Amino acid sequence: MAAGITRVSSCYYHHLILKNKNGLSASVAVSTSFKKMVTNAASATITASSSTNHGEYRSIAERVSLEKEIKKSKFIAIAAPISDEESAFSFLSEVRDPRATHNCWAFKVGQHSRCNDDGEPSGTAGKPIQSAILSSHIDRVMVVVIRYFGGIKLGTGGLVRAYGGVTSECLKNAPTCLVKSKVPMAVEVPFDLLGLVQHQLQHFQVEDIKQDYETVTQTLMIFIHAYDNVPYQLHHVENSFSTGKCILSLCRV
Repeated sequence: MAAGITRVSSCYYHHLILKNKNGLSASVAVSTSFKKMVTNAASATITASSSTNHGEYRSIAERVSLEKEIKKSKFIAIAAPISDEESAFSFLSEVRDPRATHNCWAFKVGQHSRCNDDGEPSGTAGKPIQSAILSSHIDRVMVVVIRYFGGIKLGTGGLVRAYGGVTSECLKNAPTCLVKSKVPMAVEVPFDLLGLVQHQLQHFQVEDIKQDYETVTQTLMIFIHAYDNVPYQLHHVENSFSTGKCILSLCRV
């Protein structure tokens, strides 16, 4: 097996030279333009997968909420599964109440995590919510805690306990599920093999098939596939295309 850099269609590729069972070589490439297209999906997949050895992560199965009164202040914790930062902020926009005193939140997607105190003293709301999420070992989840002030100040310690406590309790009550991570992959295909490759991809049950670019003789087909099937798929495709003209490639960004 050899590795190198080649330039094709104004894009740099990192590629491996592989041989199939008939000894024919195939050059695999993942372009920088392709990487840009899948950065968000791949980053979320790889970071989430890094917490396990099998490309899996644990998340909540559905949206859940918990309401609790603490010294006349009403706290409502709402947790939901998310896929990325964009879906997190979409969820926040949906559930935040402009009439509430505070709408504090935190989310985690793989190794990426953010939080916000929304006007509460620094470190007394967002951080406790974030800590509760991290302690739960639940991934790709967002928790928004809405507070309606009841007239009694809780103090710094009281706020930390309140926000962290309602978040922990909310997540403990949430049904969880094991989710298999998915990764972006690509096949560089000569036009005369498009029919064969499309049929093969359907056999592999891949998702979201797209075409990135076209040259005079070939196109790059992009799709999403289950993380834990990648080693098998790489081997299987290598041995399926006896012409040696195309091969499956895992994109790493």
